[in-house]
Order: sequence, then C-alpha cells, then structure tokens
Amino acid sequence: MNKDQIKGRVEEVKGKVKEAAGVILDDEAMEVEGAIQKNVGKVQAGFGDLKEEIKKGS
Repeated sequence: MNKDQIKGRVEEVKGKVKEAAGVILDDEAMEVEGAIQKNVGKVQAGFGDLKEEIKKGS
C-alpha cells in the first residue's frame, strides 16, 4: 500500500463522518463539505491504486 492509497482512504472516511454529522445536525454546508472530502479521498485512493497496478505490471 502506498501513501496515496492510505491518505485517500483516510480522507474518504473523514468525509463520510463529516457528511453524516451534517445530516444529523441538519447542517447542509457540513454535509456538502463532507461529500466533497469523501470524493477527493476516493480519487486519491484510486490514484494510489493505479500507481500500485503500474508498479506490479513493471
């Protein structure tokens, strides 16, 4: 596992928590911020996955 995969998955989880807190607290801004953070984390983790696949293929 590389650092992009780890950081991405951590950001994804933090985003999910923030999004859920926004729903519970009825805070739309927090909910949107959490959704964005979650998606950024998914992209970063996907980039890390791609790097691993390239490294394995070489």
